Amino acid sequence: MSDSDAWAKACAEDLEAEKARRRAERGAGPGTAAEEFRKLFDAVAGKVSEGFGNPLLAGQAARTVQQLVDQAKAAVEPVVERNPQVFDHLAAAGSELLAAYRSAVEGHETRWTRGEAPSEEPPKPPREDGEGPGTGQHIDLD
Repeated sequence: MSDSDAWAKACAEDLEAEKARRRAERGAGPGTAAEEFRKLFDAVAGKVSEGFGNPLLAGQAARTVQQLVDQAKAAVEPVVERNPQVFDHLAAAGSELLAAYRSAVEGHETRWTRGEAPSEEPPKPPREDGEGPGTGQHIDLD
């Protein structure tokens, strides 16, 4: 085993040990996206049910809301059970959309805070032939 392999292995072992130590300190981290969705759904259902525990809203309204919550849970649970990977993909897609939004907005925010006016013409993308910064002009470096 070369020195670089030994170093990489030692670093990986140290990293895993540190992760295990932190997990032990904080307890279990977040579960899969499907598990987190279940927790969210249960929390929302609990809050909705609590809201109708109010004496002013008791009676038939509370029973109707509880029935709707139970029906929704019965409809959602099989979907989560059969397709847990869908929620992982949705979570990843949401992260990508957020990153794209941040990227799009960041430049505008920077110009706005500096008081710069937006340019009339959008920037040109880089050319695929490698010549010039997208303006169609060759840059001579000699």
